[in-house]
Amino acid sequence: MPTPPLPQLTLVLGGARSGKSLYAERLVTSLPGPWAYIATAEAFDGEMNERIKQHKSRRSTGWVQHETPLDIAGTLANRTSELPSLVDCLTLWVSNLMHAEHSVPDATEELIKALSKRIAPCVIVSNEVGLGIVPENALARAFRDEAGRLNQKIAAVADKVVFVAAGLPLNLKG
Repeated sequence: MPTPPLPQLTLVLGGARSGKSLYAERLVTSLPGPWAYIATAEAFDGEMNERIKQHKSRRSTGWVQHETPLDIAGTLANRTSELPSLVDCLTLWVSNLMHAEHSVPDATEELIKALSKRIAPCVIVSNEVGLGIVPENALARAFRDEAGRLNQKIAAVADKVVFVAAGLPLNLKG
């Protein structure tokens, strides 16, 4: 049986080391390349630099890399609109926005507008951060709340939402 086509917008959620990024990469590469990889991570230390290297090493040729810690909407609208794209990940993006003192709700609205105008499918990766204990400090609680609200808004406009646990996908929508 042939694989169904990738919908216009897919949100892939999961916990840390759940397999969500690898699953999302496989979704995007089910389409003909080249593909755009919109990376939100920044390497502020050696450990994060190593994580970024590991992500890059498993991608084949055909990926066009965009380092985009803050302006995902601009990258999706202007530089990758016609390429199947992967955004990895929204939770790092929220952290970047909060650190830069940008409005997460405003940036979310810009992202949703950019997604609605895209030509090619897009897969977005995000952590589900609401399954653990309530954080003990205000900044961590604010981060969890912003990430949760963002995930809800993207899930509402997504054609498909998948939750990945232990490398196994569970379809939540679509």
